[in-house]
Amino acid sequence: MNGVPPFLNGLRAFEAAARHGSFTAAASELHVTPAAISQSVRLLERRLGYVLFQRHANGLDLTEQGRALQPGLTDAFAAIGRLVEQVSSMRAGPVLTVGVAPAFALHWLIPRLAHFNLDHPEVEVRVATGGVMNPLRDDWTCTIRRGDGDWPGYSAEELFASTLTPVCAPALAKSLHKPQDLRKATLIVVAHLREQWTWWFKAAGLRSPIKPRNEVRFESSSMAMQAVLDGVGVAVAQLPYVSDALESGRLAAPFGSAHKQYESWYLAYRAAHAQSPALKIFREWLVGEANIQRRRYHDWF
Repeated sequence: MNGVPPFLNGLRAFEAAARHGSFTAAASELHVTPAAISQSVRLLERRLGYVLFQRHANGLDLTEQGRALQPGLTDAFAAIGRLVEQVSSMRAGPVLTVGVAPAFALHWLIPRLAHFNLDHPEVEVRVATGGVMNPLRDDWTCTIRRGDGDWPGYSAEELFASTLTPVCAPALAKSLHKPQDLRKATLIVVAHLREQWTWWFKAAGLRSPIKPRNEVRFESSSMAMQAVLDGVGVAVAQLPYVSDALESGRLAAPFGSAHKQYESWYLAYRAAHAQSPALKIFREWLVGEANIQRRRYHDWF
């Protein structure tokens, strides 16, 4: 405890002794002698003007004042420890915060970040929750989002088209040969994206939406995609959400066709961040991954 102000020495010694119920155990934790702990506590009691322990031959009992003081000190020292750990873990290199919708992060961005981290260990990437329905935030370095690319105050670079296609488990795909076969299937619908099915039916050349045998609704795209993987039914999905599953054969696109919406996926950032070293590195990597994604679209469809 050398180098620490005496008052803080006393508080730390008291807190450890109160927690352990022993000067000896407190001394072991703080790497000093029991006599040093006892002396620090006595000096603290003298400064405070009241006794904190009733001392007995076989141990210590907290006084009323000691019982009132100890819990707050324990919390305070724990908070200091957490703060020191947090600061110690901070990297000296560039930091990039990217705002992205949870489904896109889970199914496309995060699976690719391991390769980015291996190639660029000097850049710390922090993923923040964002999305089409969430406002762009000034504390983000950049964002990846779907839209028309028109966000005032932001530069937007198109990555790949917003493309929809029905997907399902491979076993289920064997019974689906044309869109009309969806009448005998279970359709999976994301509550706030119900119009995507209507849009896809129209793009596929159907005059009216298919009425399926059954319908299951979910509140998020992530839950819907998990249901598709589990064989619950057929969902119309953004290709980035399912591209890895299609590549690995965990999912199938039964109709062999995808249709582009009017939107695309963009990397967007404010001019103030344009020269950020972290953004430059991340942008170059992201554009490369987007090119791979576009080639996949071409190969599949």
